[in-house]
Amino acid sequence: MNEKFFGFIHKHPVWTILFSLLLAFAAAGGAQKLSFKSDYRIFFSEDDPQLVAYESMQKIYNKSDNVSFIVVPENGDVFTAKHLAALKELTKQSWQVPYSTRVDSLTNFQHTYAEEDDMIVGDLVSQPQGLGAADLARIKQIALNEPLLLNKTISQKGHVSVVNVAVNLPGIDPGAEIPEVAAFVRNIKDEFLAKNPGTQVYLSGMVMMNNAFAEAAMDDGATLIPMMFLTVVVIMGLLLRTISGTVATVIIILLSIGASMGLAGWLGFFLTGPSASAPTIILTLAVADCIHILSSMFYEMRHGASKRDAIASSLKLNLQPIFLTSLTTAMGFLSMNFSEMPPYRDLGNIVAMGCGFAFIFSVTLFPALLSVLPIKVAPRKAGQNDKMAVMADFVIKRRKLLLPLVSVAVICSTLFIPQNEINDDFVKYFDERVPFRTSTDFMQKNLSGMTLLEMSVKSGTANGINDPAYLKTVSDMADWLRLQPEVDHVNTLTDTLKRLNKNMHGDDSSWYKLPQTREMAAQYLLLYEMSLPYGLDLNDQLNVDKSSTKLVVTFKNLTSNELIAVGDRIDDWFAQNGANYALDLASPSLMFAHIGQRSIVSMLTSTLVALLFISVLLGFALKSWRFGLISLLPNLLPAAVAFGVWGVVDGQFGGSAAVVFGMTLGIVVDDTVHFLSKYLHARRNRNADAKAAVHYAFGNVGSALWITTLVLVAGFTVLAQSSFKLNADMGLLTAITIFIALVIDFLLLPPVLMALDKKDMKQSAQDQNSVDAQPAIA
Repeated sequence: MNEKFFGFIHKHPVWTILFSLLLAFAAAGGAQKLSFKSDYRIFFSEDDPQLVAYESMQKIYNKSDNVSFIVVPENGDVFTAKHLAALKELTKQSWQVPYSTRVDSLTNFQHTYAEEDDMIVGDLVSQPQGLGAADLARIKQIALNEPLLLNKTISQKGHVSVVNVAVNLPGIDPGAEIPEVAAFVRNIKDEFLAKNPGTQVYLSGMVMMNNAFAEAAMDDGATLIPMMFLTVVVIMGLLLRTISGTVATVIIILLSIGASMGLAGWLGFFLTGPSASAPTIILTLAVADCIHILSSMFYEMRHGASKRDAIASSLKLNLQPIFLTSLTTAMGFLSMNFSEMPPYRDLGNIVAMGCGFAFIFSVTLFPALLSVLPIKVAPRKAGQNDKMAVMADFVIKRRKLLLPLVSVAVICSTLFIPQNEINDDFVKYFDERVPFRTSTDFMQKNLSGMTLLEMSVKSGTANGINDPAYLKTVSDMADWLRLQPEVDHVNTLTDTLKRLNKNMHGDDSSWYKLPQTREMAAQYLLLYEMSLPYGLDLNDQLNVDKSSTKLVVTFKNLTSNELIAVGDRIDDWFAQNGANYALDLASPSLMFAHIGQRSIVSMLTSTLVALLFISVLLGFALKSWRFGLISLLPNLLPAAVAFGVWGVVDGQFGGSAAVVFGMTLGIVVDDTVHFLSKYLHARRNRNADAKAAVHYAFGNVGSALWITTLVLVAGFTVLAQSSFKLNADMGLLTAITIFIALVIDFLLLPPVLMALDKKDMKQSAQDQNSVDAQPAIA
């Protein structure tokens, strides 16, 4: 059946080409349906417990999506009339941001003070142009002593301030809404800088982070894919020295990428930061199939076969290995469906589709193109030896040294795996080239960061927040939080109530404490709320029936484990001191922290599932459960060694690195399958002993293995240049794993095979000695 199939391709290459192009273009037509989603919520399943808790809190209180203008005055002093006037204008302009619902800044902070029997509520800075030295000193003194402002809106040194814009996106078309807001605030920034030369402005906040996801993906698409194409062309041109083969390979790559991305569009997928890297991965995987076919074809042609016979022989020899490697690679990527992050499930599914298309085009369109394109290969001269033969001789000769030496190196490397720490800091999803990362790092260093915890304290009864016992519990919690070394700022309603109580007692500082009765607390809040201007109410801190209030805690930059530990400490404190009330914790920071923890469980699950399927498949394909079990050794060790190396080099990984184990398992199987299939072919069909079989495997597939490894390592190294750190870490860790896989397949697998076939080798040696002895006996 294979001969009929390949005979049809050779007899009708034009029809084969036309049919393949028709299939590719029909699938690629769905690419126009692909759209990009940049909301950070895409990293979580709809039933994710932390996301559900956060969304529930967002419904109770105002949404906390925001844009932050971090403003640095030229002279390093916020409290000058000129700079305060500029901040006042920036605050006014910020109300024009699309979908904005609230703007908070130093200038419009609702300061309260007593004037005879009246309580005055108004902007902290109302007329900045006429401020004198005494007025500026008073404003500075108020700002740097107000707990609601310090370390959140104004730095302790008074050299940096923030204008925070709360944004309530409709969510109808996030792909258009987020860029709209980002473009508008950037325009405001440019106009502000033009009017205030010397001033610096950084943009941060959740909206800018969402926008950074989309921009990082588009930047990668514009740079990494062209870079990878250039890498493939250069490598194939230099190593295989074939223009026609390179051209045919590039066609296979383009069609595989177009068909898989188009099919993803037809199936309703959408693009995200991780899934946008699919073309780069498909590109590297599609090259491998073509290189194996070309290498075997060149091997036959160098030994005198015609091009037609060489193509037929190459396809006959490589069909099963390429099918197996495509299937196992697809299985590895499909195992990403166990990931806690939906974008990585999409990435795995898209790449798996790409593996399928690459296989189809490699065994149909690729040989048809090779049939019609001119290809010449110089025959090998008698006695000429190649580098793979030298490599085989070295491995066979040094097998007794390589087996223990490489084994010890592998074991030592795996000892460093515990050095790795899980850390999903969403700010560090971007490298320093991304403006959002630069801005947020500056804000964390000079003011406070984006690591937040939102806490809803529920009294259980309407107007329960006015109960003095409830207020004391909330106040005690805020005081306890401020004593924690990780905390930068705590925003709580009890600070406002203490200030109001002081105001209502003639600004006597001894009355800076909570109201003593429920009625007094209710009256203070009512009076205060009635005095607040539009957009600056307390809806971001109180629910509708005033049964609960929200505290917002800002932390220093914490790892996932540290944030989860802080959350546990808060729960413990509340269990001991607030048992009469209920506490909910939620925030994007907490969501990302927990998903990193769960990724480990998903990684183990996906690896076990992929390992089970691949092991069963190899056992059937190789027609030997013995060799199926042997294949596990070079398939599992590369990822283990790579994680050990990662523990020394980096030591931190998140949800993206957690999927690498299962993903690379499918990729590294390729080398093992090709080497074992050639080894078994020599043993079974050529009656070769173990040494000769290893020599045959190196000679037939060795060059293809190191060339494909070079291409794969180059491809994933290019992906490691991504400004999106999740993709960069995944690319670098995968490249390390694939390189280690080649080392193990070349230096450990052959000695293992020869050691297990020791009896056959001894018998072969005895036969050879008897043959050598015959002339002497005669």
